[in-house]
Amino acid sequence: MVHSRIITEAKQNLGASYNIKSKDRELRKNMTEPEKILWSYIRKRQQHGMYFRRQHPYGIYILDFYCFEANLVIEIDGMIHLNQREYDTERTKYLESSGLRVIRFNNNDIENRIKWVLDKINLYLNK
Repeated sequence: MVHSRIITEAKQNLGASYNIKSKDRELRKNMTEPEKILWSYIRKRQQHGMYFRRQHPYGIYILDFYCFEANLVIEIDGMIHLNQREYDTERTKYLESSGLRVIRFNNNDIENRIKWVLDKINLYLNK
């Protein structure tokens, strides 16, 4: 049992540094409004009984939301992401090369089309 715990911890954090782990705590305390909205729908196993973490460290990145049971990352892109598309593309490639599936939504999707967002998430959870 200890062996599987080590694998699970490694898979969940993928060697995140102390600096990344301390920053994730700060981000959890200061979530954006769209993050708060989505979190209210996915926390406490509300979607297919799956457990999500918020602002989760993974390697050199902090994932907005992460479900290790489904290998699913949910990213919410605010205005800052309009100027960092290349960075986001590289980040997504890295995460996908680690075996994760990444789904992205923008702030407008979360604020104005939450049912559509949840339907898309549930499609990924059913795969």
